Amino acid sequence: MSDTAIARFDADAAARGLTVDVVERPAADSLEGAAALLGIEPGDIVKTLVVKRHDGGFLLALVPGGRSIAWKKLRTVVGVNKLSMPDAATALEASGYERGTITPIGATGDLPVFADERVLGRRIALGAGRHGASAFVDGDALVAAYDATVADITDEEPVR
Repeated sequence: MSDTAIARFDADAAARGLTVDVVERPAADSLEGAAALLGIEPGDIVKTLVVKRHDGGFLLALVPGGRSIAWKKLRTVVGVNKLSMPDAATALEASGYERGTITPIGATGDLPVFADERVLGRRIALGAGRHGASAFVDGDALVAAYDATVADITDEEPVR
């Protein structure tokens, strides 16, 4: 991550009055591995996913670990008939962050945020805008800072 992106992340958090603790960590090969490295439960890790609207616009979806987007639920909440996952290059262009590092904090494009209801009432870890780091933040404060729409937008992932 460039110094510019780090500055963008820090400036956005400060402008929104959001207290964020960024923790450096080694790479993990699974959700469970990442949670163990951070000393938290897998559900406390929240993925930020860039989602493309059929009209060409984008949004960010906050999805707790062990869960995946429930497309029908998300389409209903957004009020559209079609949503899709863009490729990695498009996600980078839309958010300013590479996949695996995406976070609403400092994301470019002022994208609307849709948070799964399970983000509330807990301290969560999410992308910090760069590889090898996680950002810890209060889920309620994150939702408030981005005026996120909160709804049940995920389903539990099947056990593998």
